[in-house]
Amino acid sequence: MSFKELNEVETIQGNEGTIIRQLFHPHNTLDGIRYSIAHFTLNEGKKSTKHKLKSSEVYYFLKGNGIIHVDNTSFKVKSGSVIYVPPMSPQHVENTGSENLEFLCIVDPAWKQDDEFIIK
Repeated sequence: MSFKELNEVETIQGNEGTIIRQLFHPHNTLDGIRYSIAHFTLNEGKKSTKHKLKSSEVYYFLKGNGIIHVDNTSFKVKSGSVIYVPPMSPQHVENTGSENLEFLCIVDPAWKQDDEFIIK
């Protein structure tokens, strides 16, 4: 079993104005899970880098307002919104609200840097 408090998890500063907290990942979980889950904070007026992953992703939005762009479709998101993103789908998230946009991202199989492709 593994237990964590969000505010005690080390933060990683993303290039695009995101603060990332890797909650559970096979490399930091004793139970040997195959997925990863991270908490993201996207600052007001910022957007994440357009990218695609070899893995599938589920985004669950906790706070704020924004837009998630997947393939050629855009969805308005707010607290309680959830979206499944198939593998290799170009995507990015945009904070359109007046506060930070917070969300969880579950990646299965777990996120690996070699499996992520930045789109310019």
